[in-house]
Amino acid sequence: MSPRLNLLQPYPFQKLRQLFAMLTPNKDLKPINLSIGEPKHAAPELIKAALLNNLSGLSSYPATLGSDDLRASISEWLARRYNIPALDISTEILPVNGSREALFAFVQAVVDPTKDRPVVLSPNPFYQIYEGAALLAGAEPWFVNCTASQRFQPDWDSVPEAVWERVQLVFACSPGNPTGAVASLDDWRRLFALSDQYGFVIASDECYSEIYFGDSKPLGGLEAARLLGRDYTRLVVFSSLSKRSNVPGMRSGFVAGDAQVLAQFLLYRTYHGCAMSPMVMAASAAAWRDETHVIENRKLYAEKFAAVTPILQEVLDVSLPDAAFYLWAKVPMDDEQFTRELFEQQHVTVLPGSYLAREAHGVNPGLGYVRIALVAPLDECVAAAERIVNYCKASKK
Repeated sequence: MSPRLNLLQPYPFQKLRQLFAMLTPNKDLKPINLSIGEPKHAAPELIKAALLNNLSGLSSYPATLGSDDLRASISEWLARRYNIPALDISTEILPVNGSREALFAFVQAVVDPTKDRPVVLSPNPFYQIYEGAALLAGAEPWFVNCTASQRFQPDWDSVPEAVWERVQLVFACSPGNPTGAVASLDDWRRLFALSDQYGFVIASDECYSEIYFGDSKPLGGLEAARLLGRDYTRLVVFSSLSKRSNVPGMRSGFVAGDAQVLAQFLLYRTYHGCAMSPMVMAASAAAWRDETHVIENRKLYAEKFAAVTPILQEVLDVSLPDAAFYLWAKVPMDDEQFTRELFEQQHVTVLPGSYLAREAHGVNPGLGYVRIALVAPLDECVAAAERIVNYCKASKK
């Protein structure tokens, strides 16, 4: 077996199971799980209908490049959403089986292990796929801390020159997981300048882009490039229907951007054997062309944030995020202790922030935080918030 597998750390939810292994939660209370970022809203009927109407696709081998119709629907959506010219559907868009699969595979295609000690930069806290993909590609993960003092954005200027010279790929995540922070145009300007200087590829993970509040749409990487008068050189963005359309089980997303990079990624994927099912392609095209269900989805999340955030602010340092469906809450004790006792006493599950980060440069930026995913129904989210308040008040006695 590959010795690189030994470099992988346990996934956050494996750590959570170990944390709870010897605990007996309060059986008088219904369990409420707010630890996993899995959408719980109903899948749209139009997507279900499109799947059923295209079952004949089961009889065909799928094309790695996907259908023209799917790529056209994605190009149309990108143009509408970000007010940018339509991307070339033959060279600048590639359907993928969800952003998770694509993020991992992309690193394998981009990293050149023959170069001296290649580096993949990641925000910290981060989505653990970034780290695992870098390690299995033979690269060194290098973490850039995202703290409250930095608006939870990576402090790119904290990276030493000697590290930048080895960087081959930088992960950007906006809206961020777990913080919900959105990169500004000035943030993008700085990252693009560094890419121009050092020649690395930017992988922009934007799977939470459609869960926001009010009319303030999160800025995307392609949009930022156009606003700054750039093309998409060394920029590839990743998006998904999982959160936008409540279909995580469909495993449907796309990558878009630099045509030269995507040509090489398509070659990799042709051998990888990860083409999307024809019936999923048809359902995905229907999803990208419809915004009504997305608007309704945002309303449901907005209701939950409006109800839950004021309740939690009574006992926790927490505020409405820029976007996404997480609350990144600072807790008044060790985050593992908070999570463990909350589960045991109130049967509510959240995720310790330290599990979503690594100690880097003398600090774990997730320490003392918990991630609360407002994915459950409104009444459950409110009940969980009230239980958190009860736990916090009782712990002070």
